[in-house]
Amino acid sequence: MTLQRVFNAQSVAIIGASQDEKKRGFQAIKTLIDEKYEGEIYPVNPHEEFILGLRCYKSVLNIEKDVDLALITTPAETVPSILKDCGRKGIAGAVIIAGGFAELGGQGKDLENRIVKVAGQYNIRLIGPNTSGMINVKKNLNLVGLKDVPKGDIALLTQSGNIALHLITEAKLKSQKGFSYYVGVGNEADIKFHEYLELFESDPGTKAILMYVEGLRDGRKFLQQAYKTTTKKPIILLKSGRSSAGSQSAGSHTGALAGISEVAQTAFELAGIITIENPDELFPAAETLSSLPPIYNNRVAILADGGGHATIAADLLTDHGVEIPVLSKKTQARLKEILPPNASVQNPIDIAGGADSNPDVFADCAKIISEDKRIGGLLIVGLFGGYGIRFSEKLKFIEEDAAHRMGKLLKKTEKPIILHSLYNFAQPHSLELLRYYGIPVYDSLDIACRCIAVLCQYGHKIAMPHRKASFIFNWGAKAKKKGEEIIRTAQKEGRNILLEQEAKELLKLHGAPVSLDRLAKNADEAVKIADDLGGEVVLKIVSPDILHKSDAGGVKLNLKTKAEIKKAFDKIIENAGSYNKEADIRGCIVSRMAGEGIEVIIGTKIDEQFGPVIMFGVGGILVEVLKDISFRVLPISRTAPAEMMSDIKSYSILNGVRGKPPVDKEALSSLLLTVSEIIESYPQIQEMDLNPVIAHEDGVTIVDARIILKNPS
Repeated sequence: MTLQRVFNAQSVAIIGASQDEKKRGFQAIKTLIDEKYEGEIYPVNPHEEFILGLRCYKSVLNIEKDVDLALITTPAETVPSILKDCGRKGIAGAVIIAGGFAELGGQGKDLENRIVKVAGQYNIRLIGPNTSGMINVKKNLNLVGLKDVPKGDIALLTQSGNIALHLITEAKLKSQKGFSYYVGVGNEADIKFHEYLELFESDPGTKAILMYVEGLRDGRKFLQQAYKTTTKKPIILLKSGRSSAGSQSAGSHTGALAGISEVAQTAFELAGIITIENPDELFPAAETLSSLPPIYNNRVAILADGGGHATIAADLLTDHGVEIPVLSKKTQARLKEILPPNASVQNPIDIAGGADSNPDVFADCAKIISEDKRIGGLLIVGLFGGYGIRFSEKLKFIEEDAAHRMGKLLKKTEKPIILHSLYNFAQPHSLELLRYYGIPVYDSLDIACRCIAVLCQYGHKIAMPHRKASFIFNWGAKAKKKGEEIIRTAQKEGRNILLEQEAKELLKLHGAPVSLDRLAKNADEAVKIADDLGGEVVLKIVSPDILHKSDAGGVKLNLKTKAEIKKAFDKIIENAGSYNKEADIRGCIVSRMAGEGIEVIIGTKIDEQFGPVIMFGVGGILVEVLKDISFRVLPISRTAPAEMMSDIKSYSILNGVRGKPPVDKEALSSLLLTVSEIIESYPQIQEMDLNPVIAHEDGVTIVDARIILKNPS
């Protein structure tokens, strides 16, 4: 309710109001007046009596009536005291324009914490700081200063004023769509992205939510809310920071490999969000999803007046995973009746000059195609809109009639139509009519194809809810008493790393298939254990101070004889001492050599934005070189393991190559689900690395296990 009062404010105080036309405190008042905001405007400046004909107040405390919202345009250091006055006045929310807060770190972060604390004491909700402002477009509550923002049903959330300007300008110049709200999210000091989603989900005037995101303060809550919101309204999102420069390394393979792009991309998709990588596709995708119904069967027909555009469109849609099915024989027969003999009627449909003298043929074909049950949507590509320009002015009226017919067809059948036109630049009336009916028109074939693809993607997300994830943990629900004891023992000793035998014992408690091994404190014990195990063995150093055993020369493989084992043990201890003279060396793990199979890695880490995530990929010593990995935010569903395996480039290796049998993918799936269960059971775990895991024909073996605990807070 507080957010409703903020975003539908009936009164606004402009704190830092100014007579200077160059300052935000003047521009905000002028914009509200010019755009005929119907609420009350209260300029606040102790040195002025009137600004733009409005009485000016020395403080918000001097305003006689209630105030819903404050726009604070003063410098950062003044904000805490101003918020206290706003709190005493009972103001519900504040838009803080100034920068100089957490984005600068250090003192700026401390200042941001102060304003959040003050706001919390008085129940004030904050937009920003470091924001371009907020607009409720339908109520003309414009606290940004952008003029003539087109009204519509798309809510816009961005962390960039320039991106917002780009999208709003594009809407004004190229579309009949507009915006219900605009919010410059800024630093997310108080109101977070997920709260905006909840607000716009409940807003009847909003049909789609368009987002540009640089970072999320609470990524998991965002995913949880997006999971709910996308069942009712589409979310279209462009996430910056896809380069490796945005990722941070940690103390394990998983930490070093988990870049922001891999984690965010899959997380957004599992939440039901439509993700966009090309900024030029961002507004068109939102325009399309707010205008047209989804395509549930992923099947599209292409209607063209030239083979070149039809072929390119087919290639582009195939790249996007969209099916282009052959039309039914009945549909093909009906099309042949109205098209020239040389027309192609299978799909794509090339009318082969059939519209040169009568562009109404497009509407005739669209009607026939829409009645084919195999087809969920229609993409029209080529010259429509330009026949009256290219051939005869008389054809303009026929094109306009065809546009009316296609618009009515869309309303009747609810099968979406998108149009690509080479003549979009000329702005013919026929194309404006299509937009009036909600049929998007683009001069870029790439964008037109991307837009019909997002209709298929969103339809798939709605139709397949089990492919989504709720991202909710049931912490500690399946923890084992012995597992908690293992973790407590390490913490009592001041360790944040479980010894390998401890990590494997914890895994085994949850049914994970760990290698058979035991701890040897000296060379003689190593020989005896090896004799008990039988066959070739491997020795590995055990030390809480040595994370990467191979780097320290702490691993020896394929040991057979007593002499080899003794020599290897002594050499490992010597190497470990040289690697870290202060290391606490507990001995060596003696393990039976695992059988043949494919080496994979399974790991977990805490992502800064989304919390615990899991990784699967090709394992062994080349994992950080190949980086053939896939990620999911935990906990994972039962369908996730198969998807993670198929995501990696080396998936064919798991199916068997060069005469080798396929690995046991069911056992791998079970292990991935077990790891998810373990992370949910023990919130103390920071990272887990199982590398390598040997995937055999009939099972899997965890050869090496590393578990890092969170540092006590």
